[in-house]
Amino acid sequence: MDYLAGLNPQQRAAVENTDGPVMIVAGAGSGKTRVITYRVAHLIQKGVDPFNILVLTFTNKASKEMRERIEKVVGSEAKSIWMGTFHSVFAKILRVEAEKIGYPSNFTIYDTDDCKSLIRTILKEMQLDDKLYAANIVYNRISQAKNNLISVAEYINNPALLAEDIGNKRPELGKIYETYAKRCYKAGAMDFDDLLFKTNVLLRKHPEVLNKYQHKFKYIMVDEYQDTNHSQYTIVKKLAAAHENLCVVGDDAQSIYAFRGANIQNILNVERDYPDLKVYKLEQNYRSTQNIVEVANSIIANNKNQLEKNVFSANEQGDKIKISRAFTDNEEGKLVAEAIAQERTGNGLNYTDFAILYRTNAQSRAMEEALRKLNVPYKIYGGLSFYQRKEIKDLIAYFRLTFNPADEEALKRVINYPRRGLGDTTLDKVSVAANEHGITMWEVICNPHQYLGGRIPNQLNDFAMMIKAFAAEANKLDAYETALYIAQHAGILKELHSDDSVEGRARYENIQELLNGVKEFAEREDIEDRSLAIFMQDVALLTNDDKDKDKDADTVSLMTIHSAKGLEFKNVFVVGLEENLFPSQMSLTSRTDLEEERRLFYVAITRAEKKLTLTYATSRYRWGTLTSCEPSRFINEISPKYLELDAIKQAKPSFSSGGFDTERKTWSQQREMQQKPASQQTAFKPKPTTSILPKAHIPTAGFTPSAANEFQMGMDVEHEKFGFGKIVQLEGRLPDVKATVFFQGLGNKQLLLKFAKLRIVK
Repeated sequence: MDYLAGLNPQQRAAVENTDGPVMIVAGAGSGKTRVITYRVAHLIQKGVDPFNILVLTFTNKASKEMRERIEKVVGSEAKSIWMGTFHSVFAKILRVEAEKIGYPSNFTIYDTDDCKSLIRTILKEMQLDDKLYAANIVYNRISQAKNNLISVAEYINNPALLAEDIGNKRPELGKIYETYAKRCYKAGAMDFDDLLFKTNVLLRKHPEVLNKYQHKFKYIMVDEYQDTNHSQYTIVKKLAAAHENLCVVGDDAQSIYAFRGANIQNILNVERDYPDLKVYKLEQNYRSTQNIVEVANSIIANNKNQLEKNVFSANEQGDKIKISRAFTDNEEGKLVAEAIAQERTGNGLNYTDFAILYRTNAQSRAMEEALRKLNVPYKIYGGLSFYQRKEIKDLIAYFRLTFNPADEEALKRVINYPRRGLGDTTLDKVSVAANEHGITMWEVICNPHQYLGGRIPNQLNDFAMMIKAFAAEANKLDAYETALYIAQHAGILKELHSDDSVEGRARYENIQELLNGVKEFAEREDIEDRSLAIFMQDVALLTNDDKDKDKDADTVSLMTIHSAKGLEFKNVFVVGLEENLFPSQMSLTSRTDLEEERRLFYVAITRAEKKLTLTYATSRYRWGTLTSCEPSRFINEISPKYLELDAIKQAKPSFSSGGFDTERKTWSQQREMQQKPASQQTAFKPKPTTSILPKAHIPTAGFTPSAANEFQMGMDVEHEKFGFGKIVQLEGRLPDVKATVFFQGLGNKQLLLKFAKLRIVK
């Protein structure tokens, strides 16, 4: 059994002990895939029929890779293993057993677009407001119910769910769910969530079917068990009940998909479910340097809800972790792009050795633009390039149409978005008339009675007037004011704001990020014309990408941390480490959510093999207002002994943030020093520091913010996080008064009084 020779003692024990309930706690970079594949191969070598082995994964890529590895050990027998994603495996079972629950064996599987189209039809029939009951919101609500095994009847008769829907002003969600389920059933169709939901129904209502598959799958293995939801957990528990030869593999420290329904308690409570459980801990990290592993350990140690383990690395000690500070997010992008260019040239690396990880997709804009300016090739993973995202292209199409109404591609894109009753039929008539008279579609729209016969939709006139109004405003306003005016009056902001799903919030944030980019452009002093028309020219150049890039091209990888799970890179930059961004503002109200954010940070850190850089900005644009940012609490959780403090970079040497030394040199200053003769160089020593960031301020008991109209220059004030300070300047008019406040140890911070939560110290 040569395949066992290359395993360490813990890995080998996990492979060889195949009977009974087993949990393999696999730390980051610990060879998890090797252990799973060799364990399956070992079962077959022991004489287990591959038809009696079930291996469940979360991605097709993972199952394909595992099957190929197993095949190298046992040969073509590997083809007979029941291996695949939860959805693919149980869809296969449902094809065989579907008639028992009233479905044809050739049932249709609806994709997301099919589901939302059906929901929109139902909303129309029920005469419900499709803004309030947006298809995406309804779809996510139904999905959430199914993943928690809540049937239509249980949903409708659950007072808590009804109260929640009433509180959200969507009291008809139960009825929509009921109608949706009936329509799917009538059409002989299942959606993606039904593949698990209906499998649970099948196993619950038909004991003979459950018994059949319990004895078929004598050995069950589940990868990434920490990512299972309630529906998946229930299926696995039922199928394993007869033999209990269940092996679950995962790492609670990498449980980051609660927003998709994943329940970390599934892996934390395995021992409760199986008292005879054998636990094997894979604690040696083969991927990363010792410093990176120790930093990851120091971070995750702050979580209370976790399995005990001691991850270590026998690799080299490695470089200390760098923390880079920038004045703005654009400056942050510049620092990262310059660091990649220098590191690649200086160490003979490829661009593929670098990855930039961020919390939200919107953060890619500043990174993309900085990389482009240095001609650094990159690729967006797990999402579209910022300027290729639908919501961005929609708003830019409005911008294009404002300055060139003859732009028919832009016109066709937005004439009925947001929906305004100008569908394909009307658009076809406009197009035909334009072609017949040899004029543009815009000219037809501006003179519909001249070119279109029959009943003319009033919406055509309204649309034309709106675009003309945009053009008129563009002549009076600067780039940012014009862009904001268009976003508001076109209805895009309202449309996206009404969608409170995870995807909807991300699209709304992307629009905010585009407007932030316009704001920064409007405030540039190095160009004369700062109009929106010139900004559009710049964007047109930025988005002129090659359509068919080589998949194996040498590019820097850009992705959200969620998309990076399972990947590894020699050099990793984790950007945007600021409070309310990472950790996300939405995670700060509960320990459960905050601990998931910390696990997400742990995942980001453990993607790095050789070098890790953490960056943050001290200010970011939020809806056109430059706001101060404070460094993430996660930075303060790292012991200073793992950090290269001399490498801290800043945009302005005079700007102080946290406990960082204000005398440290910028990159350019350091390079100048290095280029001077030795006799002219002065030794530079950082001031000793015991903490990377100041201790958190504890607000005064009974802290209550004062009203914005009560503040005056020179007043002593208290902030919930920044502590005590003094107002040194007030600007603007109510309600948008901006205060500059000096905080001891932090320097000046600019705050909008209506949001700042300041208390006047009496």
